Amino acid sequence: MENKEKFSLKDYLFNIPKVEKIACEIHSVYPDFNKQAFIEDVISEFPKLELKARIDHIRDMMFKYLPDDYETALKILLQSLPAELDPEKTDDDFGDFIYAPHLEFVARYGIERKYLELSLSAIKEMTKRFSAENAIRFFINAHPEETMATLERWSNDDNYHVRRLCSEGTRPKLPWSPKINIPAEQAVPILDNLFYDKARYVTRSVANHLNDISKKDKKLVLEILKRWKASEKQNDREMDYIINHALRTLIKGGDPDTMKFLGLKEMVCELSDFRIDKKVEMNSRLNFSFQLKTSSPGEIILDYVIWFINRNGSGKKVFKLKRTIVEKGEALQVKKSHLLIENMTTRKLFRGAHRFELQLNGKVIKQEVFDLV
Repeated sequence: MENKEKFSLKDYLFNIPKVEKIACEIHSVYPDFNKQAFIEDVISEFPKLELKARIDHIRDMMFKYLPDDYETALKILLQSLPAELDPEKTDDDFGDFIYAPHLEFVARYGIERKYLELSLSAIKEMTKRFSAENAIRFFINAHPEETMATLERWSNDDNYHVRRLCSEGTRPKLPWSPKINIPAEQAVPILDNLFYDKARYVTRSVANHLNDISKKDKKLVLEILKRWKASEKQNDREMDYIINHALRTLIKGGDPDTMKFLGLKEMVCELSDFRIDKKVEMNSRLNFSFQLKTSSPGEIILDYVIWFINRNGSGKKVFKLKRTIVEKGEALQVKKSHLLIENMTTRKLFRGAHRFELQLNGKVIKQEVFDLV
């Protein structure tokens, strides 16, 4: 059987054609730009650089080949940008990663206070081509008062990419990005302007932002959601989406206050015909099934938990199973298989005894052990 070449995200996002593209764009507005030398210097280092390092390397090569004066160099980069992303779309328009170095150039070389207004204005333009949440965090840390005031103004901008940046850039736990040194509640006025946005790209960010906060301050999150729901500024369907997405970590953890907020009560249930594989080979599927009856009608959330072995003992991961409304005595049949890959992007699996738990509205109703061999 022919071996398929392993997909490389760094090569997909940063490659010779992409580098040639931005080099030509810069050269078209700045003829003195030595695009061939720039391309060769950039590409020569790619084999030994990972994704984030490639962004930084391109940024530094821009600094090498653009004029020494920051304001002049920035003007060239802004003039070289392509047309804005489609302002009529409402989701799934993140932009092209090849413009991440432009933003990192601003964050690295334009962070001084004397450049603040100019740099923030540049970020606003660049985020219409590629999401700027990583770059803006350097300015939040260096100039918190001015940057947060700017983001609050931008949260009312006509462009939904700019509005989304105001939420995404201020998230407490943004993946792959530097930590920001502001209290979580400082961004709430921004979120107050965005939760009733018409773009899912924006409201998803708002919900993710609240989910970040919930890991440290669930009380604040529940208070915010109660206030937003009572305001009736957002339609019911989208408000429900925001609530459930914002509370997903608390829901998976079975937090009692969250269950009460969602109107989910503790259910008395009858679990029968429960079956689970007792021995599972690595890189195959764990199969389980059961029948569930509840003593009263209502909405239920079923999750399952696997306690994975790791180098420090074990740690749990909660997986969604089913969310539905049941009638009293209704027999709910559930069948599921879970793929267990040894080397996943998020964790490495180890052989041995693993604990499995079934949760109903946050409460564990069944525990079993299976061997991963």
